[in-house]
Amino acid sequence: MSEEVQSPTGRAKRLPRAVRERQILDAAVQVFAQYGYHSASMDEISEVAGVSKPMIYTYLGSKEDLFAQCIRREATRLLEAIQAGVQPDLPPDMQLWYGLRSFYRFVAEYRESWTVLHRQALVVGGPFAAEITDMRKRAIELVAALVVSAGTRKGLAEQAEFSGEGLSAALVGAAESLADWALDHPDVSDGVLASWLMNLVWLGFNDLVEGAVWKPAEPGA
Repeated sequence: MSEEVQSPTGRAKRLPRAVRERQILDAAVQVFAQYGYHSASMDEISEVAGVSKPMIYTYLGSKEDLFAQCIRREATRLLEAIQAGVQPDLPPDMQLWYGLRSFYRFVAEYRESWTVLHRQALVVGGPFAAEITDMRKRAIELVAALVVSAGTRKGLAEQAEFSGEGLSAALVGAAESLADWALDHPDVSDGVLASWLMNLVWLGFNDLVEGAVWKPAEPGA
């Protein structure tokens, strides 16, 4: 499906449906990030997108449907950016470092996307939060695979498999918190942010797979 619009020459020009949908979604992400789901209006999205409100309903459905589409698209873009940064021919720690760099680069370049994903969707809750939970689960699986790979290289695959998922969940949570902090500190580069997190978390992973485990002291010790 395509739509006729007037070109500067006055001739009718057709826009493919995919182009029009992308235009609407781009506008919706901008408006949802600025106002939040509840305060954002379809009138504002229509104005930013440069299309009529009935056209938005025709292409992408209701406000709820549109918000869900935004979350789905931005989550996919984020995960694809991270996966593209993970270079499989490198050791696990360097794979993770590059993946984290890609994550922080995405957050810096697409602030509105991250705002919709990590702030608006979680506040609204319901099926929107479920989409974010699924995205986080996929990110945890990606990190856990690297942790298990590192443990296997050191002959401790069983121990790494036992603790990998939980520790990876902790790393993903820390990465998200640091991303929120980074939004207010744009002068800190993605490489520095990734290195901070690696120093905070990966050194602990490395000690764990080598059998160096911290234990609490006995009371009164």
